[in-house]
Amino acid sequence: MRVLRRGDVGPDVAEIRSMLTALDLLAPANGSGSFDTAMEQAVRAFQQRRGLITDGIVGPSTYRALRGSTYHLGSRPLAYLISAPTHGDDVFTLQERLTELGFDAGRPDGVFGPQTERALRAFQREYGLVVDGICGAATVRSLRQLSPRARGGRPVFLREQEQVRKAGPRLRGKRIVIDPGHGGKDTGIVVPGLRESDVAWDLARRLEGRMKATGMEALISRGPEHSPTEAERAAFANEAGADLFLSLHSDQNRSPYAQGVASFHFGTGNGTTSTVGELLAGFIQRELAARTGMLDCRAHPKTWEILRMTRCPAVRVEIGYLTNPDDRRRLADPAFRDVVAEGILIAVKRLYLLGEGDQPTGTFTFADVLAYELAKAE
Repeated sequence: MRVLRRGDVGPDVAEIRSMLTALDLLAPANGSGSFDTAMEQAVRAFQQRRGLITDGIVGPSTYRALRGSTYHLGSRPLAYLISAPTHGDDVFTLQERLTELGFDAGRPDGVFGPQTERALRAFQREYGLVVDGICGAATVRSLRQLSPRARGGRPVFLREQEQVRKAGPRLRGKRIVIDPGHGGKDTGIVVPGLRESDVAWDLARRLEGRMKATGMEALISRGPEHSPTEAERAAFANEAGADLFLSLHSDQNRSPYAQGVASFHFGTGNGTTSTVGELLAGFIQRELAARTGMLDCRAHPKTWEILRMTRCPAVRVEIGYLTNPDDRRRLADPAFRDVVAEGILIAVKRLYLLGEGDQPTGTFTFADVLAYELAKAE
């Protein structure tokens, strides 16, 4: 479908209008049915609710989420299709039901993938159904009959928390994938004297050096002249068996007054969130805001591919706005990048400390981390 924005008209707009109306985000059209200001605000509200980029424009991701919101479990057969993966709220419900019943469908993300199919087949086998990996009427009926009385707990994310607890407070041996945004021909944001891809690469190398000094296994997701897709970056982390995934970016805005640092973790906007990802995003956010003095733009849940497709907890950090003169000046300073790298390392250390032997935000230093690691090794 074509990208839709304010001012557009036609049957595509009418379709989006009907879906927003069904979600009680928009009143029924009483005029021409064009993409007006009210519709733009309704799109923004939906995007905010679903963890999408809140721009008021209906592109492929927003359309897919809107279309998916019209489905409920049982309204259509569900199966794993390699060429055209099935998306929707019905898939999300299926994943949650299977997980609650003890079948590992992976991270509930509304995408019917191979792990969801394996969990579904296991459920069908366990309960004497036809083992075809298709969620049809009989399977839906059994899922509803067997729905547990007590629900919740988010087993997938509880496993994340348990893995962090078992990993212990030391950093040695932890495997972290550092993902500098863009790369190669994809330079990202370009302003006089700075390219986002170069800033991200330099930050990644500084962070890599500090992590290796603590005994961590730090892997960078791309080379200086390469720009993998988000799916390829996530696959790199998954194949490496990463414990954490950190994606480094800088932001831009039409307004030169937009500034600050923001962090993002996986979250659907309807209650499902990566608990460890959210915790790490919060640590990174507070450390960088305290150490740099940058405006704190907080941590937010998103369903971006880079957060959704990684099997380990993942955080994307937007470090400053290159379109803001003050942020740009700071990011151009190598000493400032050292401060950012140290802040992110300290945030990772805080995650594994789980509150034991911690220090106030902004006061823990790289030297403290090295001393801690040395003391624990003796």
